[in-house]
Amino acid sequence: MRRLAILLLALSLSWPAPAVQPDEVLDDPVLEERARDISSGLRCIVCRNESIDESNAELARDLRLLVRERLVAGDSDEEVVSFVVDRYGEYVLLRPPMQGSTIALWLAAPVLLVLGLGLAAVYIRRRAAAPAPTEQALSEEEAARLKEILRE
Repeated sequence: MRRLAILLLALSLSWPAPAVQPDEVLDDPVLEERARDISSGLRCIVCRNESIDESNAELARDLRLLVRERLVAGDSDEEVVSFVVDRYGEYVLLRPPMQGSTIALWLAAPVLLVLGLGLAAVYIRRRAAAPAPTEQALSEEEAARLKEILRE
């Protein structure tokens, strides 16, 4: 039972902790929940693959405050995200939409996976079809040269 408690404690500590400071939290729980949802989908430009909700960077804090400010002003979730994307570009989205500029990114992973599996299959098939190496006895000249080398 004690090992299970230690394991659960270790697992709970491994989850990323939100970096939202107490002074950033909105009084309205509905607006705060919306802010957290939006923040979890926006990338911290400093930390790269962390959401602004998880990042401790100063820019992430500024973005969290901006999101909350826009929500308090009455913007919808889509308007807030659109505002941030207009200001920082599509890079700020952790899950960019599948459209003209990002279609190559979306298709690259499956295409490379299929290509890699195809190359692996060709390699395995060729290796299985290759003739097995045969062992040949040494010629008298090779045997004499080997004995000479081993004596030295």
